[in-house]
Amino acid sequence: MSQSIQRAAEVLEFVSVAPRTQLEVAEHLGVHRSTGLRILHTLTECGLTRRHTDGRYGVGYRLAGLAAIAVEQFDLSALARPYLVGLGAECSHTVHLAALQDSAIVYVDKIEQPGMVRLYSQVGQKVCLHTAGVAKAILAHLPAEQIDALLDTADFARHTDTTITTRERYRAELARVVERGWAVDDGEYEDYVNCIAMPVRDHAGRVMAAVSVTALKARATLDDLDLLRPRLAEVTTHISEELGWRT
Repeated sequence: MSQSIQRAAEVLEFVSVAPRTQLEVAEHLGVHRSTGLRILHTLTECGLTRRHTDGRYGVGYRLAGLAAIAVEQFDLSALARPYLVGLGAECSHTVHLAALQDSAIVYVDKIEQPGMVRLYSQVGQKVCLHTAGVAKAILAHLPAEQIDALLDTADFARHTDTTITTRERYRAELARVVERGWAVDDGEYEDYVNCIAMPVRDHAGRVMAAVSVTALKARATLDDLDLLRPRLAEVTTHISEELGWRT
């Protein structure tokens, strides 16, 4: 990848999180302010970024439009979205869809509810393998050698008191996921957030994705989320059937 394209991609990712000043962009790239400004001007001329009235730069309307069109090209997202939206509206919590992509598990859709606190997860972002419920729901059903290859990329860093920090404990947790049919994140990445997750299967019955319901603990405990299990099972079954799976 050429340096200019790489820098442009980094700027788009950086300003998509929050609007940034010219200086912040330059410092993020490690370049002179004039270089950062030149990149911003080019992206703004293309409609990929836009300058706010306060001088900061954010995502451009053209980029937002391209993203909306691009989502339609991903069959999983397009098929799953109506079910995810319906589930989110019913439970008033955040709903995630994550999928196995090569050597990582990535968030491919996220349904947030109006007025709710925004969670750290982002569409396109890699899932934290050793903490996320969606990761456990997928990994638990993969072949042993594929699990090992994926876990080789996990650092098992401790984020909270409930984080699983060893490979042995994690494999034991995956065995429990297989036995009961669902996975949880008991505040393992952020101690004030928990979730419940279930797998999605393709036409051949292979687990290739997972759906989770994620909530602030102040709004819903794991016991509260457990009451949503039947509805979550319906959603993952419907999505799997849309992908060609049959019981």
